[in-house]
Amino acid sequence: MRVVSSYLADLMRQYVGGDAHHMRQRFPRVVLRARETFEGFLDGYTDGDGFRPKTWAARVLVSSNAPFLSQLAREIGARFTPRGNGLASHLVVADSWPSRGPFKPEQHPLGLIESTWVEVRDVRPREAGSPKPFTLYSYRLDPYPGLLVNGHLARQTW
Repeated sequence: MRVVSSYLADLMRQYVGGDAHHMRQRFPRVVLRARETFEGFLDGYTDGDGFRPKTWAARVLVSSNAPFLSQLAREIGARFTPRGNGLASHLVVADSWPSRGPFKPEQHPLGLIESTWVEVRDVRPREAGSPKPFTLYSYRLDPYPGLLVNGHLARQTW
């Protein structure tokens, strides 16, 4: 996943573990919480760095990070041989991978260090002063000037 905000990138690394450098990224074991989560991870990885062949039911994942693909291959019971000379390696994940053995979910904490609930004390609509109809809300954030709302950074208006 490419994350432009360094703040959000740090939160993602806190959640899934890993290193900021893409070649030192480890397999994010948190995706092994449930089979549906793992399938979603495989789908997302395929969309970003892979493809589905037209001739057979599988995903082909591509990466120069051979240790990452090697860890992933162990989780699905696949054989993996990295390419040499710094070339990108390919891992074929057959859609039948679950038949090789039972999926073993792992327990991983989901709470982020900065995750907390806040109380909304007052919401007041304001006139926007524009011919286009929309609603503008004013808010004050105490004690911090910003927070994440559904993954979007909200800052106090001045």
